[in-house]
Amino acid sequence: MIALLFDIIGMTGTFLVVGAFFLLQLNKVKPTGLVYNIMNLTGAILLLISLCYNFNLASFVIELFWIAASLIGLFKFYQARKAVAASLT
Repeated sequence: MIALLFDIIGMTGTFLVVGAFFLLQLNKVKPTGLVYNIMNLTGAILLLISLCYNFNLASFVIELFWIAASLIGLFKFYQARKAVAASLT
């Protein structure tokens, strides 16, 4: 039963990461946008959680990089948003 829970968590993460990529390819999200980066970050975190049950070093490492890239994207998104707000005042 616990294995099923971790599989569901991992599959949800997979759908989020792959879904974000498909939305990007369909021009539905921007690579610098909030939705794209949140989907990637959430997906990578869920995949990391699933790896706690069935560990795989290579997958663990790539998810850490995916999280780092998503956090950089979110930081840049908020910096750009702050710059726009400052230019309006």
